[in-house]
Amino acid sequence: MKKPVVLIVDDEKNSREGLARALQRNYEVLLADSGQRALDILAVESVDVMLSDVRMPGVDGLTLLQRAIARPNAPVCIMLTAYGSIELAVEAMRRGAYDFMTKPINLDRLDMVLKRALDARALETENRALREQLDTRFGLEEIIGQSPAIQEVFDTIRQVAPSRATVLIQGESGTGKELVARALHRLSPRNKGPFVAVHCAALSTTLLESELFGHEKGAFTGATERRKGRFELADGGTLFLDEIGEIDAALQVKILRVLEERRFERVGGTETIDVDVRLVVATNRDLKQMVAEGKFREDLFFRLDVVTLQLPPLRERVGDLPLLAQHYISVLARENGKKLDGITPEALHALSAYDWPGNVRELRNMIERMVVLSRGDRLTLRDVPPHLRSDGSAAPLPGGALSLEANEKQMIVRALKANDGNVTRAAAELGISRRTLHRKLNDYDLREKKEPDAKD
Repeated sequence: MKKPVVLIVDDEKNSREGLARALQRNYEVLLADSGQRALDILAVESVDVMLSDVRMPGVDGLTLLQRAIARPNAPVCIMLTAYGSIELAVEAMRRGAYDFMTKPINLDRLDMVLKRALDARALETENRALREQLDTRFGLEEIIGQSPAIQEVFDTIRQVAPSRATVLIQGESGTGKELVARALHRLSPRNKGPFVAVHCAALSTTLLESELFGHEKGAFTGATERRKGRFELADGGTLFLDEIGEIDAALQVKILRVLEERRFERVGGTETIDVDVRLVVATNRDLKQMVAEGKFREDLFFRLDVVTLQLPPLRERVGDLPLLAQHYISVLARENGKKLDGITPEALHALSAYDWPGNVRELRNMIERMVVLSRGDRLTLRDVPPHLRSDGSAAPLPGGALSLEANEKQMIVRALKANDGNVTRAAAELGISRRTLHRKLNDYDLREKKEPDAKD
């Protein structure tokens, strides 16, 4: 069985080699005499646990800790110091250390801590694999769908997330741009760092500058104390700027500088602050057109347009509507203390015939209204708001005007065909229970003669 790999980082040779002798029987031991050497090793070796001194010249232990846990497949980090203090311990734990030990090291306690750390790493690895399976099967975060258009978005997210590339998310209002930004963060090596979101259109230029870059005490009227900005708060993580097209030219220049130099000054300050931030931005506007009109800086646009994700509007992926509707019915029924067994085909057809200018956000709000006002055990055409009912119930399926009964029958036939006759998947797509679908198969004489009756 392969031994766990432990990386010992200490600029003191005796401490480094003494720990190595104590651990080499049960562990594969790697040694580094500096923080930079440790980073070089982490770049090429798979390390399970890193034991690092805190006080070292060059890259100190806390900086090494922050960079190590930001790596893919990060090691569990245990910090060592001869200068033990509550403040230093708290800071190390705040930055993500698993534990903190003072020198001289108690080897019995170290053995116990290492075993616990390896157990924690194994559990994290198992949880990560489970999350990846869930992401693959059921979508990322709250992004629901199986249509080719949304699957293409999923593929791009998975491909781009591990990088540090700036991502520009484009799409109409309500298409889920912030959900995509959160998915990019959660699937990235920065997922242990902060995710910070700023909605640029909600703030005036003066407030937005202070919000992004922070300010010093006395920088302007009302600035009674120093305040960190969102760039500083997002250090080691992801900063999401929504509605980036709404910021003015002066702020565009400052954001460009952060992207180019990874540094900035607070409003009213002279201290230069270095940050390690992955920037994700979103807009519902055409930035290329804004550049052509002189309303957006071309050099900033090129910096932002490293990877572009175009989110499709709901009307272009209407095949996802049954999945979305059932998801929101389940979530919102639970939140509102309702017991609902899905949605009828008539109601679903009415929703599918609507254009959804507000996209997924509008659909969620509409489903919430229907859930709150519902009286039966399913959402029916009666629960659909009148302006959708007049569009949806009157709109025939291809092939001419049909009765609601014929509509329902045709929708069932299509769902079964799309799911290769699988009743469970067809019922989920239609937003009804498996029991209900079996009943309707009998009602409409759609059951194959050789199929035995279901015992529901």
